[in-house]
Amino acid sequence: MTDAFWSEVVGTGMLVLLGTGVVANVILPKNKGFDGGWLLINIGWGFAVMAGVLVSFKSGAYLNPAVVIGKWASSETGDATEFTKGIPITAANGFWYVTAEMLGAAIGALLCFIAYKKHFDEEAPGATKLAVFSTGPAIRSYFWNFLTEVIGTFVLVFVVLAFSKNPADLGVLFVSFLVVGIGASLGGPTGYAINPARDLGPRIAHALLPIRGKGSSDWSYSWVPIFGPLVGGVIAGLFAGTYVV
Repeated sequence: MTDAFWSEVVGTGMLVLLGTGVVANVILPKNKGFDGGWLLINIGWGFAVMAGVLVSFKSGAYLNPAVVIGKWASSETGDATEFTKGIPITAANGFWYVTAEMLGAAIGALLCFIAYKKHFDEEAPGATKLAVFSTGPAIRSYFWNFLTEVIGTFVLVFVVLAFSKNPADLGVLFVSFLVVGIGASLGGPTGYAINPARDLGPRIAHALLPIRGKGSSDWSYSWVPIFGPLVGGVIAGLFAGTYVV
């Protein structure tokens, strides 16, 4: 479990560093990638997931509490018994996975801030600087934003769990393209957190870091990218455990 814990820390840290990094490159002033567009952000997040998965093989590369809880839910209705070899699916082990992911996400956000420090120092709206770290809705409507996160995360977790029973050897490349596809298709309304750690860890970092002109961390919205993905993950896990052969 110790190896798995640090594997999740490193993997989630890598994911968030590269994912928040592509957002910073596109939206912060005076960057070479400034105004690169939504598709560049989607692709950047896909490659961020790929890098995170590659460096977290010891833990099974979950990197997302919604995937952890989805795996647990699938074990209730299917034949899954372990998170990865030697680590049974228990509440205690799930807790350590989620804790590691939160820690890794916060570290990744810190490293992104360091890499883009001079650009954070430039004049930009506080909401723009927050958007590097955490998601926010295009149209604020908590109920509908919540449903969008549930649906997007259901797609992620259900397809990942279904793929685990597929003999095709596509691995990390498949997951990367899946994340790009979710962003391109379902990411517009909320910015597609689809991962509580990816949103909450960096949001905490945003609140604590000395970012010039950063403004609010928008805690009133923060529950949506936490509970929406968790609900989507549970539904996907139950569905996958029941219906995926």
